[in-house]
Amino acid sequence: MSQVPLISVVDDDDSMRESLSGLIRSVGFKIMTFASAEEFLSWPRRADTDCLILDVRMPGMNGLELQRRLVCDRTPIPVIFITAHGDEETRAQALSAGAVEYLLKPFSEEALLKAIDTAITSDGRPASGHEG
Repeated sequence: MSQVPLISVVDDDDSMRESLSGLIRSVGFKIMTFASAEEFLSWPRRADTDCLILDVRMPGMNGLELQRRLVCDRTPIPVIFITAHGDEETRAQALSAGAVEYLLKPFSEEALLKAIDTAITSDGRPASGHEG
């Protein structure tokens, strides 16, 4: 039997973390939540993360900086960005650095689950059996 994927969420908004946690658990994934990029980086098991859902704007280290740090540290975790402050330049930076998706808040549960499905599938295509 395959291992249940671990999804980590980094967002400074408590209600967003709680909402995402409930959704992600409801579809059978494991979840860890973090209030900051620094908190995620200090977690010794961060490399166990199969998909990272990451807010763009946060106090301290922002989402793009965390993404760059993971790339520099050679910690290849698929990233899905979520943001209430979308601009084309930031979106382009995130995607060119390898982000799987860049979703504007509020986003649909279906859009997020599709992005997670893509992120945790090694060939980049949605896993069979999950149709959103």
